Amino acid sequence: MSLPSAYAPSPAPHRAQNPVPRIALVGVHGFGARHLANLARLEASGVLEFVAIADPRPPADGVLEDSVAVFETLDHLLQAGTAPDVVILATPIQTHVPLAMAALSAGADVYVEKPPAASLQQFQELLAAAESASRLVQVGFQSLGSDALPAIRRLIADGEIGDVLGLGAAGTWLRTRGYFKRSRWAGKRAINGTDVVDGVATNALAHAVVTGLSIAAARTLDDVACVDTDLYRAHPTESDDTSVIRVRTSAGQVLTCALTLCAARQTPPSITVFGTAGKAELFYTEDELVVSTDHGERRELFPRTDLLENLLEVRASGGELLSPLSGSGAFMAVLEAIRTAPAPQQIDDRYIKWEGSGDDSHPVVEGIAELIQRATLAQATFSELGAPWARPLEPAATCTVGGREVASYQDGSRIRPASSPRPYLHPVRTLAGTVVTDHQPTDHVWHLGVGVAVQDVNGINFWGGRTCTRDAGRYVWRPDHGRIVRTSTGSDSSGSALSEVLSWNGPDGAPVLREQRNWTWAAVDLQTWRLTLDFTLTPAGDAAVSLGSPGSNGRRLGGYGGFFWRLASCDDARVWSPAGSGEAVVHGSVSQWLAWSGTFGGNPATLVFTSPADCDDPWFVRVGSYPGVGQSLAWEEPALLQPGESVTRSVTVFVSDARLGTADIDALVTGMEGSS
Repeated sequence: MSLPSAYAPSPAPHRAQNPVPRIALVGVHGFGARHLANLARLEASGVLEFVAIADPRPPADGVLEDSVAVFETLDHLLQAGTAPDVVILATPIQTHVPLAMAALSAGADVYVEKPPAASLQQFQELLAAAESASRLVQVGFQSLGSDALPAIRRLIADGEIGDVLGLGAAGTWLRTRGYFKRSRWAGKRAINGTDVVDGVATNALAHAVVTGLSIAAARTLDDVACVDTDLYRAHPTESDDTSVIRVRTSAGQVLTCALTLCAARQTPPSITVFGTAGKAELFYTEDELVVSTDHGERRELFPRTDLLENLLEVRASGGELLSPLSGSGAFMAVLEAIRTAPAPQQIDDRYIKWEGSGDDSHPVVEGIAELIQRATLAQATFSELGAPWARPLEPAATCTVGGREVASYQDGSRIRPASSPRPYLHPVRTLAGTVVTDHQPTDHVWHLGVGVAVQDVNGINFWGGRTCTRDAGRYVWRPDHGRIVRTSTGSDSSGSALSEVLSWNGPDGAPVLREQRNWTWAAVDLQTWRLTLDFTLTPAGDAAVSLGSPGSNGRRLGGYGGFFWRLASCDDARVWSPAGSGEAVVHGSVSQWLAWSGTFGGNPATLVFTSPADCDDPWFVRVGSYPGVGQSLAWEEPALLQPGESVTRSVTVFVSDARLGTADIDALVTGMEGSS
């Protein structure tokens, strides 16, 4: 899907003004100090007259020229007859709207720092007041003045990176204890019942959100379909400092903002547009655009227009504000979702490391940099990724052995479309609790724990990610992703089996395959349990169905598809079978069993994958590039199912806390055959 063509902010009516506009600044500390410097620069160039400031704590002697009047409040400033043409507000969030209203009532145009309001209602009231007064309101989202934004819109429109798959905003900053002591509103969601809504997405890294929205052509309230929030905090504050905000636009795009103030080191935040032919990454604090395609990489730096200069130019000559209040509607939809969401959850101290001392100390959330990357790639929240400190999501079902939960079954409904949503098991654990599966990992975010997936079903991708086609001779992104949904489920009275009927639906929602899937699980001994998956695939209609793979589409030794187990990150991995040892030997081999042992999260474990003695499906094994094991339904040739025909497969996996040897495995397999 391509983004809608970019549209410009509404033009402002031209009004005759004084030759040199008179400017007043409210709030001279914090970000207000930057406005002081900017005002001095612009006054020296003759484009404005800096006439007054309002702040209960005036700046030190010598900071202001004698011509600048000093007042304690904006009311005092306005009552004194200073008659500013423009009022700049660099004040606490909760004061933005009342102060802006006062300035508008006095006939002034307004430059208000972000966020413009602390609630959607306040925003709408301010917008109505500005329209009624026919005054201009510029919001201090400085990144919207960058020439990189029209450039990135042009390259999207020109198809340089192909169709847009999604957008991700990533921010890994750090903030100290002292940062939250700088004012009484810092880190607050409300003060004495008055909304503040400070936070990583609404203030510190708000530019990441608004810049992503701008690139996604989402500016107004109507441009936003829905907002998902997943809010956390490591600091002892009320507001969130580590969050994922997922915005679905009315045009069908998804912007995932993964942001933290609890990184080990601060890095430049960025907005990435992921396309079918490449990606474009904008480092908005540096106005640098990096475009990566099959043709290589190019970098370009862009100039930026100062938003106050833009406001003064529009006042003098007409034209368009770069960051008008009316263009902040989409951002305010995000702020409102955060304001009305449950309070951010405190991250467990076990996953926080404090660095530094005193007011310079700052928390570092374990693994946060990788989680931020995974979230933007997978368009997933921290909860959906299964971060150990995140709110747990209710699984569709659980598997227990001896009173211990050994696996959770996910229905796949939260998976992004390009990953071919489907049910899967994750996490799967040993009896001692060691996790031996992964899902949505950075290297392949479409790998989902344990389940069934096929990359080519009549040309439909039920595996996720890019599709390997014979025509292209390589992997390419196509709008061909299917979805596997549960249509019915059942379980036995013992609590050790789960049966379900699933529908494999194409991109248009039409069923292509029906699947009967049965899971059973049981203890083997004090260190080992077994999991069995039986599945049967049948054409859903009256036409033949081809089950293919990259291997059947010409990719040598790439015949994956069918049963697949994505393992958790593993050290000291050893993989072997009766055919021999090592990835090169076992990959593509046919044997009754295949074993994987290693250290998962510091704990030893062995997985033994077994199939019926008469099964001739080759094993698909990856160790070096990523840890994964599967069995191929179509190693080199597609499997063709006529209407009424079916293909049935069965796999049993032994999950053990022990480092098993070949003799142990032979005993397990023999015991399984004896009990069948």
